[in-house]
Amino acid sequence: MDIQLKFSCILTLLALTLMLSTIGLAGCTPTVQVTASDKPIEVNLNVKIEHEIRIKVDKEIDELFSDDDVF
Repeated sequence: MDIQLKFSCILTLLALTLMLSTIGLAGCTPTVQVTASDKPIEVNLNVKIEHEIRIKVDKEIDELFSDDDVF
């Protein structure tokens, strides 16, 4: 066989292999579909908030703050 004939056969096989692998890979691409739900989104917030503030003042400290001579 002539060297040019061998070279053209190799190029032809390489081109066919490349085309077939491209077609094969294109057929295997995954698809992702995002659709809206028919039902509304429901957020249930069952939260009970309680707070309590306690201030305890000793009588002596209360008298110190009520005295005008301190400041």
